[in-house]
Formats: sequence, structure tokens, C-alpha cells
Amino acid sequence: MIEAVMTRKTLLPLILLIAVPLLAALPVIGSRALVQDLFMVLCLLVLALNWNLLAGFAGLVSVGQQAFVGIGAYALYACVILWGMDPLAGLLIAGLVAMALSAPVAFFAFRLHGAYFAIGTWVVAEIARLCLGQWKALGGGTGTSLPKGAAQEMWGAETVRALIGGSKAAAVDALTYWLALALVVVMLVASWAFLRSRMGLGLQAVRDNPVAARAVGVDPTRLKALVFLLTAFGTGICGGLLFIQIGRISPDAAFSLLDWTAFVIFIVVIGGIGTLPGPVIGVLVFYGLERLLADFGTVYLIVLGLIGIAIMLFARRGLWGSFLLHTGIDPLPLSHAAPRAGSANRSF
Repeated sequence: MIEAVMTRKTLLPLILLIAVPLLAALPVIGSRALVQDLFMVLCLLVLALNWNLLAGFAGLVSVGQQAFVGIGAYALYACVILWGMDPLAGLLIAGLVAMALSAPVAFFAFRLHGAYFAIGTWVVAEIARLCLGQWKALGGGTGTSLPKGAAQEMWGAETVRALIGGSKAAAVDALTYWLALALVVVMLVASWAFLRSRMGLGLQAVRDNPVAARAVGVDPTRLKALVFLLTAFGTGICGGLLFIQIGRISPDAAFSLLDWTAFVIFIVVIGGIGTLPGPVIGVLVFYGLERLLADFGTVYLIVLGLIGIAIMLFARRGLWGSFLLHTGIDPLPLSHAAPRAGSANRSF
């Protein structure tokens, strides 16, 4: 019993202490192609962690998260191209703009429920795509590129270049990779801490039984709105980071339903929705399938669809959920101690 308790308490920091330094060393010891591949994997993981928090814990199944990827990316490009800001400073602006615009979206979308909410968020994303496609200063419908040298001259790029001894382009790849890795670590730790807090307990209670949660003082609208704004902030930063590395933006690329929402939903569903390790497992499976089936064209998408259907039919809790069900081992426990007497009616 003692060993089990110790495992639950020490496995997360142990995993981070082992995995993060190994991943951080990759730009120094690995190839540039591998760094670019894993950068995309890390960004998908950030998006998956945000969507899992939204759908898996808050019960808000959105299919319009590409809206905040695109808004964040366009906000960053506006900062760099129109106002001459450093791309790294633009990342914070990207997150803040996405979060600010998520407030009116929430006001509209929270009046919808179930499938209507999902369709409503997709409609909002399409409206954002069409609107930003009219922004002539950023290329309109055809898009635009970052100014020559903007990414290569951003803060820290020269220091990274001296560290890895590569070209300026390789230094940009390494810097954006490290930023994506840092974003993953922050998301994992912050999500775990939030979900184990009293507000996190209230959020999961709302997901499981809104009526009972409201009866003990939980405000479902307040908690869901908070999660919606925070996930928009993280998604917006990730969108800006993605398009720093890509170097060119267009409405279709920035607001791609397939790339930034469909793949993310697949990752979360096969890994285990409503669990923290689920998106990590899902993104590893997704990357492995992508590498294995990259030469087979549309067969790749067909296989992804078949795997997703099989998981939903035979392992509805995903791969990680099935592992928990059969082993009872949870290295990232989200359980809470029973509340003290007299504290049940405190509002969240």
C-alpha cells in the first residue's frame, strides 16, 4: 500500500525529470527534420490538452477550436508585420487576443447545448476565417509571409544558434521547439494542479451531474466560461507559435478544421478523453501512424478513421482509460479527499 501511494505521488515529477531533459537535448543531438516533426507533435499535444480540458472535463465539445488557432496566428502576424514587434512578444498578444475574442463567442455559444454547441463553434470559426480573409494588409484570401529575417532575428535566436552551432533557420527551429516543449510542460502541470483544486472538483462535478453540482453551490456557467477563456488563451499562443515556424499564413491554413481540430479530437479520443495522460498517449499513437503510413496517401486518413471508430466501439474510455480500468494504476491522480463538514455549500 505504501509503495502504491509513493508511486502515485512521485511518478509525475519522475516522468518529467526524465523526459523533459531528453526532449530538450534533441535540437543539439538530433537532425533538423526530427526537430521539425516533434515540434508539430508538441503543438498538437498542446492543442489536445486544451481541447481535452474543454470537452473532457468541462463537457464543452467544441469543433471550432481552429478559430483560436487562426486568431492567434493572425494576431501574431499583425504584431510583426504591421507594428514591427518581435515574434516572441507577439506570442503573448496572440494568446490575449484569442482569449478576448473568446468572451463574445462564449456569450453566444453557451446558449446552445450538445450538438448545437458543437455546430455553433464551427460556424464561429468559419465566420472568423471569412472575416480575416478580407484583411488586405495581411494578404487577404491568399495570405502572406513573415518579413524576411523576422523569425531569424527574434529574441534568443542568435544565442540558440551559438549553442547548437547550426544555421539561422535551424536556430529558429530549435527555439520554437523549446517553446513548444515548455508550453506542453506548463499545460500538463497547470492542468493537473487546476483539476485537483476545489475549482477543478467543481468542474468535474458539473460535467458528471450539473443539477447535483449546482445544488452544492457550484456555478456551472462561471466554471465553464473560465475554462473556455483559458483554453482559448493557450490555443492562441500555440497558433502563433505554429505559424512562426511555418513562416506563412493564409485563412485556409490557419483555420483548418482537419489540422487543428479533427486530428486533435482523434488524438484525445484514442488516448482517453477526460484523462490527463490520454492526449499524451494519443499524440504518440498519431505520430507513429503518421510515420508508418506517410507513403500511402489517403489510406492514412482511412486508417485513422477506422482506428477511431474501433476505439469508440470497444474502448470508449480510450487507451489510457482502458489501462486504468484493467490495472487501477494512475500516475496522475485527480481524486480529492472528502470535504470537511460545513464546507460543502461554499460556492466555486
